[in-house]
Amino acid sequence: MERKENRKVRMTRMVLQDSLIELMKTKPILSITIKDICELADMSRSTFYAHYSDQYDLLRQIEKETLAYFEDMLNMYKDKINKKDITQMLEGMLTYIANNSNSIHVLLSENGDLDFQKKIFQQFTNHKQVTKYFSEDYKDNEAYYSVFLIHGAIGLVQHWLKSSMSMPVPQLAKMLIKWTE
Repeated sequence: MERKENRKVRMTRMVLQDSLIELMKTKPILSITIKDICELADMSRSTFYAHYSDQYDLLRQIEKETLAYFEDMLNMYKDKINKKDITQMLEGMLTYIANNSNSIHVLLSENGDLDFQKKIFQQFTNHKQVTKYFSEDYKDNEAYYSVFLIHGAIGLVQHWLKSSMSMPVPQLAKMLIKWTE
């Protein structure tokens, strides 16, 4: 019975999250109401409130899951700074983004929360292995190079998502590495 309930809870949350993401494709979170989400999800407000306190809590949960994936990936590659490992890490992250493109595209769009983009930036800044690999020639200006690199990568991912991910993941990862070497 518990397993069935857990599956039902996961499905309910997934439908609510998908509904919010769908609404955010056309309007910012400030313009989205609980009623809008519930109508699209075909659920009652009481069902919504059983899982989330408000639409911002729902958005934060989606963002939290995304940030947790990136944190796990960065930690997995913490001590690895060679080209092969960095390429594998980038391909893993880009594959995750591709598999979750619907939500990540919205989170990184103008309707998304700017704080989320700041959190991603900070997350990559805090993990030195990414910038350490790419900044060997820029030791004197590592902080500037890191800012340039991370913002550029985020911008490139935004463009990739807007262009319907027309470039395959391995090609995009190789391009990112080549452009930053």
